[in-house]
Amino acid sequence: MATSAEPLKSSRQRVPAAERRDALIEAAMHEFAHGGLHGTPVDRIARRVGVAQPYVFSLFGSKRDLFLAAVERCFEQVAALFTQAAAEFDPAIALPDADVLNAMGNAYVEMLSTDRDPLMLQHQAYAACDDEAIRDHVRICYARLVAHVQRLSGAEQERIDDFFRYGAWLNVAAAMGVYDLSVGCEWIRAESANEPSGLDAGPGR
Repeated sequence: MATSAEPLKSSRQRVPAAERRDALIEAAMHEFAHGGLHGTPVDRIARRVGVAQPYVFSLFGSKRDLFLAAVERCFEQVAALFTQAAAEFDPAIALPDADVLNAMGNAYVEMLSTDRDPLMLQHQAYAACDDEAIRDHVRICYARLVAHVQRLSGAEQERIDDFFRYGAWLNVAAAMGVYDLSVGCEWIRAESANEPSGLDAGPGR
């Protein structure tokens, strides 16, 4: 039992600002992935972490700054995924002709099937590139990722280009919830069969 000389300790522990900042970035990744830059209220992110909106702006100067922090974290997570895949790649047990680049690609495909937030946040980042500051930051994040993959794999430029082209193809497919974008794949045939005149009908058909 505390005496007058022993002040009562608060049962509520103060969370360091660095931890709050990290939690806000994680919450922002989820919210921005679904609502985008302009469709996501900062208050929704704040409530997700259990803080007031003014506190968010004490850590991030603006909504744009929070969005950029979330986008950067997204690219960092993809880079970390590739790093892990490269570290775990063992040519002794790999399939014939498989290499580190294949291992990274397989890890990315698995991520797309289990966690949509990084996928959708990438799309939201590209969609927000009308904002020059965001466009410049996204370009830097993308360039860093390309350089990271090149360092990890040691692959030639042509293969790196193909890797990222296929990654973009996978992103579009995963966003639509399909596994194939080929001209003759089943879902495209089915959808086009329902179009009386295809895209020629234009908007408002």
